[in-house]
Amino acid sequence: MHDLFGVSALLLATYAMSWTFAVAEPPAPIQKSVKAEALPAPGTYKIDPAHSFAYFSAWHHLVGRVRGRFDKVTGTITVSPDPAACSVDVTIDVSTISTQISKRDEDLRGEAYFDVKKFLTMTYQGRGIHHISSDLWRMDGSLTMHGVTRVVPLTFKFNGTFSDTEPNEPSRVAFHGTAGLKRAGFGMGARDNAAEVGDFTVPDVDIEIDVEADANSATP
Repeated sequence: MHDLFGVSALLLATYAMSWTFAVAEPPAPIQKSVKAEALPAPGTYKIDPAHSFAYFSAWHHLVGRVRGRFDKVTGTITVSPDPAACSVDVTIDVSTISTQISKRDEDLRGEAYFDVKKFLTMTYQGRGIHHISSDLWRMDGSLTMHGVTRVVPLTFKFNGTFSDTEPNEPSRVAFHGTAGLKRAGFGMGARDNAAEVGDFTVPDVDIEIDVEADANSATP
């Protein structure tokens, strides 16, 4: 009987030791196959409207927030080895605004806000970028909206180049950008934030844009 208990104890100890060593073994390191890039290959890239979106979040009567998006974004992005030669030319169809409430969308298309009958599009154009950090850049481009043009800094990040494009298809890249603006500076939204009209230093609209673009004419 003592021998039986001795053998059982030995087997349990051996099993416990093997289990302990198994769970203590560190996991294999994860291999990253995608190398981070600061910017895509030099060339001109055409924005794909089907995979590009401009979102916004605007203050509502100083205490609330209204969120929405524009469904049609077009334009080109030019990448150069010289940051000063990089450029962006983007057009947004303002009539495609959507806040998921049709009555509010019609109000935003009206004279108190975008007045799409007079100003169907907004544009963002800029040339030259500045390096902020390892993966962030800034462009001080000009935003034209509601008939007014102002410089609006755009901070953006290059997300990478698609690795699964089909043979003979152009390379595809993706960007994510953010900006802030004061709508009163563009003659809009006075009834929502009358107390702040004239102070253009504190943004009351946050913009977030995600863009996919295809290479048009890559250069060496």
